[in-house]
Amino acid sequence: MQSKTQITNETDAIKPPITSIGVIGWMRTNLFNGWFNSLLTIIVIYLLWKTVPPFVRWALFDSLWVSDGTACQQTDGACWSVVTANLRFIIFGFFPHDLQWRPLLAMLILIALLFYSRDRKRWKKSLGYTWVAALIIMGLLMKGGLFGLESVESSKWGGLPLTLLLSVFGLTAAYPLGVVLALGRRSRMPAIKTLCVIYIEMIRGVPLISLLFMSSVVFPLFLPEGVTVNKILRAQVAIILFTAAYVAEVVRGGLQAIPKGQYEAAEAIGLNYVQTMRLIVLPQALKIMIPPTVSVLISAFKDTSLVVIIALYDLLKTTQSVLSDPKWMGFSAEAYIFIAFVYFICCFFMSDYSRRLEKELAT
Repeated sequence: MQSKTQITNETDAIKPPITSIGVIGWMRTNLFNGWFNSLLTIIVIYLLWKTVPPFVRWALFDSLWVSDGTACQQTDGACWSVVTANLRFIIFGFFPHDLQWRPLLAMLILIALLFYSRDRKRWKKSLGYTWVAALIIMGLLMKGGLFGLESVESSKWGGLPLTLLLSVFGLTAAYPLGVVLALGRRSRMPAIKTLCVIYIEMIRGVPLISLLFMSSVVFPLFLPEGVTVNKILRAQVAIILFTAAYVAEVVRGGLQAIPKGQYEAAEAIGLNYVQTMRLIVLPQALKIMIPPTVSVLISAFKDTSLVVIIALYDLLKTTQSVLSDPKWMGFSAEAYIFIAFVYFICCFFMSDYSRRLEKELAT
């Protein structure tokens, strides 16, 4: 009889074929496991070979990063100088040059709070008070007029601070309003249900552009003479009302997914409507609808760029203003790639946080 050592050595000597393991095995299984997949793989490799190296050469090796428009006109590579040379105007718009540290500080406070609030263990009353204090500080930094800060009209606000202002506060206010509208649409009181249905269907039936035009052009016509409402505030309200209608339908789908037995159990232990929704139904429904809700919020975040139509100098409008300069005409691809990268970072942050939240709530 063979010893255990001999059997072990013979077993170690018998290894699976190299074409079935490692990189080669993975390629055979996923890329070349049939004539059709093999053909598709070859076509994709050919297309990548034709597009990726020229793009890398254009974007990196032949590009200019610190130059003027004249030098960019004489090169075949990318002109990233259109971004670096005009970065302060793209980011801050017409905010006074010597005061641009204020919107920069306000953005840093907002980003720091967003990162700090990602941990659910920190969701306490103290965090809410911190947000309120931070909002007051950010508003003071942007507006000024107190504590020796020079006053800056909101018409000079622009660039990335305005984009973050419209998106963060718009989405924050639209979410609870959407929950209320969803509960109202499922209400047993005919008047409340009818009003919520009319609102949701009416808002969802028109594009955001029309609401922005109404807030910018039509709404001021109904105000008394001498009374004006800030254009940024009107755009903010339009974005909130528009997004809330879509969030309401997502929330309604989550409420419908809750079994009827949950409502009956709540009634059996003597909970009223508010307690049932707050303690039993909404915690389950909101957890179910995290993916579709985040999709709606990401879409709404990107839609804030439409305020460019009503002459608000958000990040997209400031970039377009730079491209209207004759020195930088013809370099829109580089500028829009930069803007796309900024939007991608923000959307990826929202998507990544939603995945983390789903894992934490997967009980």
